[in-house]
Amino acid sequence: MAKFKTFSQLTNEKRYRLELLIHEGHNQKSCALSLKVNEGTISRELQRYSKQDGTYDAEVAIRRALVKRSNSKHQGMKIEKDKILREHIIKELKEKRSPDEISGRMKKDKQPFYASKNAIYDWLWSSYGQQYCKYLCTKRYNKKKNTGSTKREMIPALISFREAPQGSLNKTRYKHSEFDTMVSKKDAMGKDALAVVTFKKEKLIRLKKMPNMRPSSMAKVIREINKNTPSLSMIGDRGIENKNHQSFGVDTFFCDPHSPWQKPHVENQNGLIRKWWFPKGTDWSQVSDEQVQEAEDHINNKWRKSLNYLSAIENSIKHGTLKEKN
Repeated sequence: MAKFKTFSQLTNEKRYRLELLIHEGHNQKSCALSLKVNEGTISRELQRYSKQDGTYDAEVAIRRALVKRSNSKHQGMKIEKDKILREHIIKELKEKRSPDEISGRMKKDKQPFYASKNAIYDWLWSSYGQQYCKYLCTKRYNKKKNTGSTKREMIPALISFREAPQGSLNKTRYKHSEFDTMVSKKDAMGKDALAVVTFKKEKLIRLKKMPNMRPSSMAKVIREINKNTPSLSMIGDRGIENKNHQSFGVDTFFCDPHSPWQKPHVENQNGLIRKWWFPKGTDWSQVSDEQVQEAEDHINNKWRKSLNYLSAIENSIKHGTLKEKN
């Protein structure tokens, strides 16, 4: 007998042919030869879908197969059936890891179990994983519809990054950063703001609270950040708070007016800060330095797909931007 696939579902056409062969008196072996399937396929077909009197009817078999198939899979089944995988995902979700991080790191670490980010989302949005959606940064319990995005406008002022000396903003080099500020809502109790500095290649982020948006306060905070984690150059928007950029202690250049996409790395980090920690409109006077530091540590330790699922801390140590702690 020729070698065939060990097991496959019979098509509807073959079920009708099988019914005819059985009625003609053929045994299971000859039916398998005629239909070019494994003998086990015929045996399982007859065991599963024969009628109560033992006879085989193709139409009955087709209906029962459809019912069995429809009940065989459900949303989130892979994760729900694997206890170890499920517990691992729940643990990482509670650590504020995103499904993309969890999936990518499982593959990178060559874990004996694996689920794609889509499989994790399917499980979360099923009845089995709904209770864990609260650990997502978005806190969403179903898939978000794509409604497009709006561009954020910036205040025009000061110098263009196009005036930078040739090679000073080389995109392939490390220790180059972008900076921005996040302000409190208009009716906030205080005038506090948050300074955000992002190292482009390393994805490392540095956060520092400011008492106000005065140029002197901005310059002081940037100098403190650069003292602990020095940059070779910086790019920011044309906000008036950057008026004292010459006292930053580092070569500083600015985006074109209304062009936040020219500093995409810090804009992306702003999005992470808002999603995971402080929503847009946060009153920064009500946020402690400890909370800001906790947010910085969390983002810097996130596994990034763009870094081959290394964290920003690991990548910065690898390329010498940070020194490894003993």
